[in-house]
Amino acid sequence: MNNQPILIAEDDADDRYLLQTAFSEIGFPERIDFVENGIEVLHYLDNIYASSNMEEKALPGFILLDLNMPKKDGREVLKELKQHPVFKKIPVIVFTTTKNEIEIKRCYELGANSYVVKPISFDALLKVVENIRSFWFQTASIPVS
Repeated sequence: MNNQPILIAEDDADDRYLLQTAFSEIGFPERIDFVENGIEVLHYLDNIYASSNMEEKALPGFILLDLNMPKKDGREVLKELKQHPVFKKIPVIVFTTTKNEIEIKRCYELGANSYVVKPISFDALLKVVENIRSFWFQTASIPVS
């Protein structure tokens, strides 16, 4: 079992509920933390980084990042994360309704590790969640430090 939490940045309460339910239904054993805007993403990570020593840091295994959030949108957060010496190592999966090719390209240029368009049905969401979790926790190799 992976001991890293995941962080989901999603401002829509219904989407947070659906994601929580989907991760639960696939038997996701790791902790899931939710934030509602870009400012909260950065505070969450800063708090983890400031409150523990380097060996004990429990940075998220990955971040699911919505693009269209209040206070600080996903694009701004992505740019800041990928410029940070420690946070840049956290895989960021843009998880949004935006299908625009220009937007997809822009997110990859800002450092996104994946770009996933939110599925329409709950069954499709279950498959996407399982694929994301499987890839980032079982298939991909990510540097620890």
